[in-house]
Amino acid sequence: MHNMAVALHKKGFEITGSDDVLFEPSISRLAKYDLLPEKEGWYPEKITKDIDAVILGMHARADNPELLKAQELGIKIYSYPEYIYEHSKNKLRVVIGGSHGKTTITSMILHVLKSAGKDFDYLVGAQLEGFDTMVKLTDEAPVIVIEGDEYLSSAIDRRPKFHLYKANIGIISGIAWDHINVFPTFENYIDQFRLFIETIEPGGKLIYCETDNILTKVVAEDKSKVEKLSYGLPAHNIKYGVTNIISGSKEHPLQVFGEHNLLNLEAARLVCGNLGIKSEEFYSYISSFKGAARRLEVVGKNENASFFKDFAHSPSKLKATIHAVKAQFPERKLIACIELHTFSSLDKDFLSQYSGAMDEADTAIVFIDEKTFEHKKMTPYGAETVKEAFSKLDLLFFNNPAELLKYLENIDMKGKNLLMMSSGNFGGIDLPALSVTIL
Repeated sequence: MHNMAVALHKKGFEITGSDDVLFEPSISRLAKYDLLPEKEGWYPEKITKDIDAVILGMHARADNPELLKAQELGIKIYSYPEYIYEHSKNKLRVVIGGSHGKTTITSMILHVLKSAGKDFDYLVGAQLEGFDTMVKLTDEAPVIVIEGDEYLSSAIDRRPKFHLYKANIGIISGIAWDHINVFPTFENYIDQFRLFIETIEPGGKLIYCETDNILTKVVAEDKSKVEKLSYGLPAHNIKYGVTNIISGSKEHPLQVFGEHNLLNLEAARLVCGNLGIKSEEFYSYISSFKGAARRLEVVGKNENASFFKDFAHSPSKLKATIHAVKAQFPERKLIACIELHTFSSLDKDFLSQYSGAMDEADTAIVFIDEKTFEHKKMTPYGAETVKEAFSKLDLLFFNNPAELLKYLENIDMKGKNLLMMSSGNFGGIDLPALSVTIL
């Protein structure tokens, strides 16, 4: 939401906003553009008939006092995705959906388009090198690239965000059950992707991953009047810890690695091809792509050890990320730590979906901050429940960040890699400081 505010400010609108809790980097970015609210909280007196429109984020509940005042005054109310569509109705809309890889695919496309000197608008879920904000909205750009989340649009609009964008080019990276608090069955979750395909404009294109059996079945059953383009793993090799894409007689070294990233790269290549960028150009530009924030990001390294952090939290992401590090550094032992932090990952009924997800790790660690159960008003559980769900009896379990930190600080990292995965912050553990201590 703060990136949206900055983008609309840059476009020349007068922007104000409210929130009951503000964090970095939102605070600094809003302050930079003189958009930071004077104080936190909701103030219905701010909502007057002078306001053209209200854009509603997911954090505001249906009984929010400012929302109720806007409804009372009859002010136009948009959900976040509704406004993005309103802004981009006359543009070519590229929408990247899927249970995993959305941010990376979007980031790869943006990196290549910028390198090629193209004019485009965008919405992406991570901070990227070379981009000031995570949202850009202009009148001039002919194309907008949108990371298409399947989560709900707002408290008063229960449609998944990516259903509202009406893509001209739609991408689905894969389907793996998530957001069980909203989609209580896997079939219900799959339905959202069926509906997404149906929202693609007639004559548009669907780009999808052919290695995902559930997805290929969904695509085969679909009757929409769209062109369907599949992608799989490209030809590649790994030399001296660097992954290279093989195109004809040429090898293109990458700064990212892992089969999941190679699949992401192929999705991005097909999109860019449909935007006028040839494959050889694409490979040349993608060689300088360093990855999105917190996606296999290097915290620290030396000649015989590396420390990575990653946003992985769902079972499919966890498994893919662990496999990527093991395949890239087969000679090194891998210590992998996952923080269960989201509502879905902590749900006791969903926990069994993690069975086997950490089998490739030499040392597997699961961390749940004991305060998280309290904050989410969930009944806590302990080590035995987690070990049984992960089907890994030698798994290590921590529920106190100080104890986890003490364990990590005493690891002998020689000949090892450490992989820390979470959509949270490990109870406030300072990962860069930890890196200095252990490497």
